[in-house]
Amino acid sequence: MVSQIEFQDRMLSLGLARVSEAAAMASARLVGRGDEKAADQAAVNAMREQLNMLDIRGVVVIGEGERDEAPMLFIGEEVGTGEGPAVDIALDPLEGTTLTAKDMPNALTVIAMAPRGTLLHAPDVYMDKLAIGPGYPKDVVSLEMTPAERVRALARARGCKDRDITVCVLERPRHEEMIADIRSTGAAIRLITDGDVAGVIHCAEPEKTGIDMYMGSGGAPEGVLAASALKCMGGQMWGRLIFRNDDERRRAAKAGITDLDRIYSRDDMVTADVIFAATGVTDGNILAGIRREPDFLETETLLMRSKTGSIRRMIYRNPVRSE
Repeated sequence: MVSQIEFQDRMLSLGLARVSEAAAMASARLVGRGDEKAADQAAVNAMREQLNMLDIRGVVVIGEGERDEAPMLFIGEEVGTGEGPAVDIALDPLEGTTLTAKDMPNALTVIAMAPRGTLLHAPDVYMDKLAIGPGYPKDVVSLEMTPAERVRALARARGCKDRDITVCVLERPRHEEMIADIRSTGAAIRLITDGDVAGVIHCAEPEKTGIDMYMGSGGAPEGVLAASALKCMGGQMWGRLIFRNDDERRRAAKAGITDLDRIYSRDDMVTADVIFAATGVTDGNILAGIRREPDFLETETLLMRSKTGSIRRMIYRNPVRSE
């Protein structure tokens, strides 16, 4: 149910950017240090502190895990001052903990906010995902198609040859058959080791990233974050939850999901206007990573609002004291 206090996305957006920036800066000193847990915890602590400064009645619906798994920013945790609109929050304080620990590309801090009850409460299971950028007819590709059929359909819609399509795929053994099917068309594949929120976002700016489509299975919570970004940037996305055992089905029931075979569109996962912020931790195709200088840290943040379709790239230079 949407709060009676209006969701002022324009007023809240800058505060959301500060939340994302704080998490990125907190993890800066741990880039390349080989400690994934420490980097993630630093980002979590900073994000939580900043969220609690916002005049919202926020509930984390996509977070670090269940209460007994995550001491902070757990699913169901209430954040904010307790005043202002009731909102759903989806977050990943450090998307790409391994990328950060190894100083590899495309690590981000990510957060989305929308009116209460409008973000899918996705359980912590896998989701089969498919995404393309803006400018295509509705449902030009689908999850019911084979990977090769998706490539061919997108190529026809774009007016190009199959070999001109590039697909982003998470490099995992479970995707080997899918990768072979995609390559049978002559299409190119860009494999990523982690960070499928960034992978989906790549589709929204193909002229910059060179990525036309994302497909493959990854975390369902990350799917909701990716759908939030695409709702702001334009593009289409579909997701279907994957259940491997009864425990995962129970998680779905706890989250209020009854149709286990449902295919969710982007607007099923994010049913109202949303604001989205992401800050680069390591350099990537979308955002520059944190720049460290003796006297300051510099971050680049992508701040977006679906209501207006506005996209801002913000450079923030923060003076730091010598350690």
